[in-house]
Amino acid sequence: MPTYKYEGGYSSGERVSGVVEAVSRTDAVNQIRQSCEIVLSIKEVPKAAARDPLSKLHKINAKSLSLTCRQFSIILKAGLPLVQAVDLAAGQCSDKNLSALLRQVSEDVSNGWSLSYSFEQRGAKALPVTFRETIRAGEESGDLLSSFERMADYFERMNKTRESVTSALTYPAFVIFVAVIVVAIIMGYAVPTFTTLFESMGIELPWPTRILIATSRFVQKWGLAVLGLILLAVFLLRLYALTEKGGLALSRCQLKLPVIGNIVRMSNSSQFSHTMSMLLTAGMPILQAIDVAGRTMTNLCMSAEVLDTLPGVEGGHPLGECLGYAKELPAMLTQMAAVGESSGSMEDTLNVLAEYYDNETEVRVKRAISLLEPAIIVVLSVFVVIILLAVYLPMFSMYQGI
Repeated sequence: MPTYKYEGGYSSGERVSGVVEAVSRTDAVNQIRQSCEIVLSIKEVPKAAARDPLSKLHKINAKSLSLTCRQFSIILKAGLPLVQAVDLAAGQCSDKNLSALLRQVSEDVSNGWSLSYSFEQRGAKALPVTFRETIRAGEESGDLLSSFERMADYFERMNKTRESVTSALTYPAFVIFVAVIVVAIIMGYAVPTFTTLFESMGIELPWPTRILIATSRFVQKWGLAVLGLILLAVFLLRLYALTEKGGLALSRCQLKLPVIGNIVRMSNSSQFSHTMSMLLTAGMPILQAIDVAGRTMTNLCMSAEVLDTLPGVEGGHPLGECLGYAKELPAMLTQMAAVGESSGSMEDTLNVLAEYYDNETEVRVKRAISLLEPAIIVVLSVFVVIILLAVYLPMFSMYQGI
C-alpha cells in the first residue's frame, strides 16, 4: 500500500504534518481531512524497493535481532525519540548488515515513513516476518516498547535453542569428519603400500585382505567421481526442495524419520507456540497471528497444516477445533490451544506450551546424540578390526608357510 507524506493546517493557523497509508491519493486526502481542516500539500513517498541498496542483505540471525530489540527497548524506555533510538541502535549493533539496515531505516523514519513500513521495504528478505509484523502490531496498538521487549525475549530463546542443538552436534560431527579423512588416507595411500608387499609374497590372500584391496582400488579410481555424484545429488535435492511440491514432500519425509522426525515436530511446535503467544500478546488479530506463525515454521508440512486453519477460523470456528484436523501437529498442542481459547488465556497457555516443547526438543536432541556417539565408536571399531585382520592375516599365512 502506498505511503503519503502530508502537511495540513487549521483555520487558526496551526500546522501539522505526518504520513498515512492509503490505496490512492484521494483516499489519503479523505483520511487526512478527518484529522485536520486543510490539506496544504501531499506527496507519495517513493517505494524503497526502487532505490534500495540493501536488497541483497543476507538473513540476520536471531542473536543479533535479540540484542538489537533489547537495545531498542532500553532506549525507548528512556524516552528518546524514535529516530534517535534507531540511530543509537545502529551505532551499537555489531552485525554490519543489520547496522546498515538500521541506518537506512533511521533516514526513512526521519523522512516521514513509519517504522514498520521502512522495515518491510528495506528488510523484507533479511528480517524474519515475525520481527516485521510484531513491529506493525506494536505501532497499531501504540505500545512499541512492549513489542521490542517481547521480541528480545523471543529471539533470545530461539538463539539459545539453536545454540544448544549446535553444541550438541559439534562433537559427533567432528568425529565423523576426522574419521572420513583418516579412512580416505588409509584407503588412498596406506593400503596400496601393503598391496604391493602382499603381491610380492606370492601367497593366497584371505578374503578380508582381498576386500580391502578391492575397496582401495575402487576409491583410487572412482573416488572423485563418487564424490561428484554425491554433491550433484545434494544440489539437485536442494533445488527440488525449493519447489512447492518438493518442499512439502521432503518435509513430510522428514517427519517420518525415526528419531529426527520427533525432534523436528517438537521444534516446530515450540516455534509456533512462541510466535503465536508473542503476536497475540502484542495485540495482533488472531487471523493475522496464525498466518505469521504458520509462515515462520521451518517444516513446510506442519506450516501448511497451520495455514489451512485460516478459512475455518475466519468462518467462526475455534482455533483449537481447526487445529484438531491437523495430522502432524502434536495432540497436546491442539488440545491445550483449545483449552486456552475457551478459558480466554490463549497467550499464557501457548507460552507454557512453548517452554514445554523447548525442553522436549533439548531432551530429545541430547538423547539422540547419546545414541549416536556409541554408534560412531562401534562403526569405527569394526572398520579398525577389518583393517587389522586384512593386514595381519597374510603375515600369519606367510609365517605358517615358512
